Amino acid sequence: MLKVHSRCDLSCDHCYIYQHADQTWRGRPTRMPPATVQAAARRIAEHAREHGLPVVHVVLHGGEPLLLGAAGLREVLAELRSAITPWARLDLRMQTNGVLLDEELCRLFVEYDLRVGVSFDGDRAANDRHRVFAHGGSSHDHVRRALALLRRPEHRTSYAGILCTVDVRNDPDRVYEALLAESPPRVDLLLPHATWDQPPERPGPDPTPYADWLGRLHRRWVDDGRPVSIRMFEALRQGGGGTEAFGLAPADVLVIEADGSWEQVDSLKTAYHGAAGTGFDVFDHSVDEVARHPGVAVRQDGVDGLCLTCRSCPVVDRCGGGLYAHRWRTGSGFDNPSVYCADLLRLIDTVDAHPPPTPAPSPATLPVDEVLDDLATGHGSASTLALLAATQLSITRALLAACRDRSGATAAWDLLVHLDQAAPEAVRAVLAHPFVRPALVHRLDSSALPGLGAAVDPLPALAIAAAVRAGVPAALHVPVRAETITLPTLGSLVLPGLGESAEVTVRPGGFQVRGGSVEQTVLLDPLAPPSTGWLPTRDVSVPGGLLLLEDGDPYRDCYGQPVASRLEVPAAWALGRTLADAWRVVHRDVPAHGAALDGGLRAVVPLAPDPARPLRSATARHAFGAVAVTPHPDPETMAVLLVHEWQHAKLGAVLDLYDLIEPGQGIRIRVPWRPDPRPPEGVLQGVYAHLGVTQVWQSRAAIDQPDASAHAAHFLAWTRDGVDALLASRSLTAAGERFVGQLRHALEETRVRSR
Repeated sequence: MLKVHSRCDLSCDHCYIYQHADQTWRGRPTRMPPATVQAAARRIAEHAREHGLPVVHVVLHGGEPLLLGAAGLREVLAELRSAITPWARLDLRMQTNGVLLDEELCRLFVEYDLRVGVSFDGDRAANDRHRVFAHGGSSHDHVRRALALLRRPEHRTSYAGILCTVDVRNDPDRVYEALLAESPPRVDLLLPHATWDQPPERPGPDPTPYADWLGRLHRRWVDDGRPVSIRMFEALRQGGGGTEAFGLAPADVLVIEADGSWEQVDSLKTAYHGAAGTGFDVFDHSVDEVARHPGVAVRQDGVDGLCLTCRSCPVVDRCGGGLYAHRWRTGSGFDNPSVYCADLLRLIDTVDAHPPPTPAPSPATLPVDEVLDDLATGHGSASTLALLAATQLSITRALLAACRDRSGATAAWDLLVHLDQAAPEAVRAVLAHPFVRPALVHRLDSSALPGLGAAVDPLPALAIAAAVRAGVPAALHVPVRAETITLPTLGSLVLPGLGESAEVTVRPGGFQVRGGSVEQTVLLDPLAPPSTGWLPTRDVSVPGGLLLLEDGDPYRDCYGQPVASRLEVPAAWALGRTLADAWRVVHRDVPAHGAALDGGLRAVVPLAPDPARPLRSATARHAFGAVAVTPHPDPETMAVLLVHEWQHAKLGAVLDLYDLIEPGQGIRIRVPWRPDPRPPEGVLQGVYAHLGVTQVWQSRAAIDQPDASAHAAHFLAWTRDGVDALLASRSLTAAGERFVGQLRHALEETRVRSR
């Protein structure tokens, strides 16, 4: 770790460099002089050469390294590269507060293959509790601007992740959602530095507030399908994992201060003045000499270097005694457990009690190429479908948090938080409903989904729906829309006279509603007499499980086409039978596409009949998990519609994760299936949908279905022409080029099989 600049442009009151016991920074130069940079680079190269190291990790640190400016940083990076790369691969990193990050610096990072971690504590209230300027001003907008720059496709390779310092006074849900909103490749959660002499703040009587706070995040993270790598949780499960805070692996960090002094890990500055010092410097002492310093050597001894309490602990291999600095106590030095010992023990119990159900992949853990190559086959594997579903759920949760900021329904939010801990599957089932996200989007921006009418606060209905599913008693005031209360996944209560808001009380077996001049009890037991005004959702049994026939949720009207009113029982039964038969047809013709339907399609919306266009279907970008179709009696036809629209839904979810189209494209591309030229994304959607349809007809042609060969050739030609036009348009990102190129290969395989 190179302290290339020893001052900072923020004044964070929890900073261990300036605000804790060690104050040696005061006597050091503001920036690391060029001669010191050269000496440091030579020492690192010397060590790599003598020990035959395949890779060396160097982290630029401070203070604030961006205070060097682009020119100063270029000099440091060039010196490190030229000195070290002849002997070892150089993994360059930087930790910054991000305030000064700009496009010039981002280009420099990409040029030198430097990966950047940004310190960011979450939502505005959490971040500005500590990370402020000396005049007290907020740094939140500055840091978010920096993170947006790193997320841009041309800079994304330099985005290493976010470092977030825990403060138990912050709302853990808001912090988690704010971190996820920045799409970090990794999140590092840092316990605030403390010792037995200066213990951490523990507001309230709870003896383990840090375990409880982090446990809340861990449950959200697991329930969301681990959408981002969180190193603390991974390390506690695995017993280490690349962090000095946990596990028994030997310490492997040395610090070079701005004056060239060798120091131990700099978190020791929280213990006492001079705690990190070694008495060595880069001008006169090698890495091997520093490694023999007693303070460094003791941290190479694994369990033998720990106190008796830690050595006898059953989870010592997981916790590793905690961070070395957190063990300090005057009189016994570092021969103590961590000051967070009780929290760590309880947190490990929480991690063990909430294991991931399956090794769910995420964009951070599953390579982009692997995801796109898998989907380019035309269907996608179960793991990729699980990834798409998990990330869509994470987006919904982030939107829910944004709506919370506009909602006065504090009780509804508190109920959701409680249920997410006590009955997480009930909350997950409600939030995964395809039309929750359109409701949240409409609440945040009513112009985003025109035609849906006035927006109402969706939080109370979501909380009540989850409470009903969980069987947890609760009572909330729920907004009424057009004399209707809709509880997602359950149904709608339509009663004139409800007024603008009604009190809904969850009771065993159902719920009670009081509003306006109306009082009604709804029993959900299918064997109970029908409740007046209650229109329950209806399920269809298909080979992949249960499919919701959604003809009641008001936010299903997000397709830009008229949706059908609630179907009468015979019509609903007929459509359900056709859908079940169509599902079996897909499994018969193209089993891989059948498995893809099983993996994510959860609802079908009936569209209103149109004699001029009797065969219609649609998807909506915000309604992953659902497709809309015109009721049609032929299962063979319906099977093609399901495959076609599910292709659109999958690709929409992919485009929420990865940039496949270069931004700002104004071009239009001519395609054979439309008379009007289409934007690149429209062409990409078309070719992906037509690839699936081609595969259906190619399979039918193989068993000599009438006209199947002609249909297969027709859609194959359309898809091939669209792919070629996309590749020739130069409108794709590198990832998009790869994806469309793989589609081309899938088409060629289809063409060969059809021969």
